[in-house]
Amino acid sequence: MKIKPLKEFDNIFFVDKKLATVNLVSGQKVYGEDLVKSDNIEYRIWDYTRSKPAAAIKKGLKKFPLKEGMKVLYLGVASGTTASHFSDIIGREGIIYGVDIAERVLRDLVRISEKRGNIVPILADSRKPEDYENTVLDKVDLVYCDVADPDQIKIIIRNSQKFLKSNGFAIIAIKSQSIDVVKNPNEVYKESLEELEKYFEVLDKIELNPYHKAHLFVVMKMK
Repeated sequence: MKIKPLKEFDNIFFVDKKLATVNLVSGQKVYGEDLVKSDNIEYRIWDYTRSKPAAAIKKGLKKFPLKEGMKVLYLGVASGTTASHFSDIIGREGIIYGVDIAERVLRDLVRISEKRGNIVPILADSRKPEDYENTVLDKVDLVYCDVADPDQIKIIIRNSQKFLKSNGFAIIAIKSQSIDVVKNPNEVYKESLEELEKYFEVLDKIELNPYHKAHLFVVMKMK
């Protein structure tokens, strides 16, 4: 078995050409992923068909600013598939504030967060950041947005303005079908980027086809 760290990214590895993170909670699976042990270190295979950041890295993303010890606001956290890998990457010193409007999926996240200790589940509407401003206690290093909402561009802008540190990072998985089901995805991406560039510097972007159709993954830095 060959283990190779990705030089440009924190705490992300190739395990025999599959993406992986070091399991923060040894022996525990989150979504049925494979666990692999080497030299007494347990790795969780990061499934790029189930997780958009993994798909972006698989497709050649160059910039992914998630680092150990970071504070993260995760909008659209759902049941925690991707958030659990973020949890591995940021480690015990980091924290993820995970916002989702769906009570059912958040129940799954609560169980995961109890084991991991660095995820704070928040039942709230990400369109209304004022509803959880008393829960997100610190300015965050990174805002990650993966919400299926026509207003997803406004959502990441508003949350970043409220919670992101100056010169902090923001990442969005633009879902063209959620914004406009009729319009060509490339047109949706163009209009979305024009709006985002008023507030952010775009560091990298990559389409996620065929793993996640009609999605553009965008990495940015707050202006």
